[in-house]
Amino acid sequence: MARGDGRLNHELMPGEKGPQDACGVFGVWAPGEEVAKLTFYGLYALQHRGQESAGIAVSDGTNITVFKDMGLVSQVFTESSLESLHGHIAIGHTRYSTTGSSTWDNAQPTFRATATGHLALGHNGNLTNTHELVSRLREVRKSSGELYPEYGHMATTDTDVLTALLAAHPDMTMEAAALQELPKVKGAFSLVFMDDQTLYAARDPQGIRPLTLGRLERGWVIASETAALDIVGATYVREVEPGELIAIDEHGLRSAKFAEADPKGCLFEFVYLARPDTTISGQAVHAVRVEVGRRLAKEFPADADLVIPVPESGTPAAVGYAQASGIPFAQGLVKNAYVGRTFIQPSQTIRQLGIRLKLNPLREVIEGKRLVVVDDSIVRGNTQRAIVKMLREAGAAEVHVRISSPPVKWPCFYGIDFATRAELIASGLSIEEVCASIGADSLSFISLDQLIESTNVAKDKLCRACFDGVYPVELPQESVLGKHILEGLERTDLGLTAMDEVIKRP
Repeated sequence: MARGDGRLNHELMPGEKGPQDACGVFGVWAPGEEVAKLTFYGLYALQHRGQESAGIAVSDGTNITVFKDMGLVSQVFTESSLESLHGHIAIGHTRYSTTGSSTWDNAQPTFRATATGHLALGHNGNLTNTHELVSRLREVRKSSGELYPEYGHMATTDTDVLTALLAAHPDMTMEAAALQELPKVKGAFSLVFMDDQTLYAARDPQGIRPLTLGRLERGWVIASETAALDIVGATYVREVEPGELIAIDEHGLRSAKFAEADPKGCLFEFVYLARPDTTISGQAVHAVRVEVGRRLAKEFPADADLVIPVPESGTPAAVGYAQASGIPFAQGLVKNAYVGRTFIQPSQTIRQLGIRLKLNPLREVIEGKRLVVVDDSIVRGNTQRAIVKMLREAGAAEVHVRISSPPVKWPCFYGIDFATRAELIASGLSIEEVCASIGADSLSFISLDQLIESTNVAKDKLCRACFDGVYPVELPQESVLGKHILEGLERTDLGLTAMDEVIKRP
């Protein structure tokens, strides 16, 4: 799935899947504003966080309407569909699946009827105790006397289980239900959800995935990244704290703690996932990436003529590398900005051209030159291998590859869909072997300590699991982990349904 903002460089080869973030979430409470359109633009700013499906839910104070479909934000919504979504509260979601298949039923926001109204929810992250939450849901539903009829099709996501759990308390307000159930939820979750009259936001106690709070002149905004606040004209207020539940309604904003904070923000957000124009933990992501490049140059210098990035995600680190090394920076690869998600599979003839569909070298820039090629990470190595080959064919004298993150050796269970460990090239080969595999003259990765120092965030406040295998939230046994775990359970076992008739299909 190609990133909608054109930054993905790991899927330049056919079949090459890079790291994918789970989702982007957005929420707004703003009476008198066109909240559906604000949410549309907010999701546009978060398109890089997921390109499989998109959805918006809007409440007018009495009813919630959900509009969602497969595809990019620009493909899902039209002027007329946004005009049909009336209300003063909205949440939005753009999805890459990390639990459950990429299907319409699994698109978000999810929706449930409650004893007193309705609930819609969007989730960025991945839960690690979904199997326990299924059991918990059965208990809660049984104790409430099975008050809820079943409608339509069942979704197979951790998000749908959580939504059903929050909706299954007939004797509680939504706020009270959230404060009771969220302490039992483990893993990564940055949530936006709403009932008919209130917008909510919540973040797991580790704060693994980002979530921010912004202020409009006549309302409030919640977003995965500060860049989405900027695009709708909201003023950044602060991050939603780990273990915090925020509620926003006609009485204003209120905050409650459902768990003690134990910050473990995702280090890979700084490396790759977040937009460069966003801010995380008080740090400008672009500035962090440039600093990583500077440190990379000092840690692993090269005798070369030019520093070139693999566009676009390798560019800030390449700038930093050039600054620190004194080697001139150049754009040696041109990227076709309009090649992204496509449903047209390449023919064998086109497939053999491989990477040139998306990248092409500037021969007059690189011919005869010794190059430092800066990229953000290596997953399988197929793309880097193709880039090195292409640069040599264009006349490069030497190709020295520098990577602005440590080797990715471990899978993520908190909302990034990496390749499996067996597919991660760095998990089975030494750096020298990886270098030989991709055909480079030399290969170096920045050290974990240097990367962490670049962020100005303390090491013990970062999740580094994909680099060092230290998982901050305990993982269950392997048999109850995995993207399709819920699809192995019978519908009758789950007792979960989505209300198709109140969700609009385009």
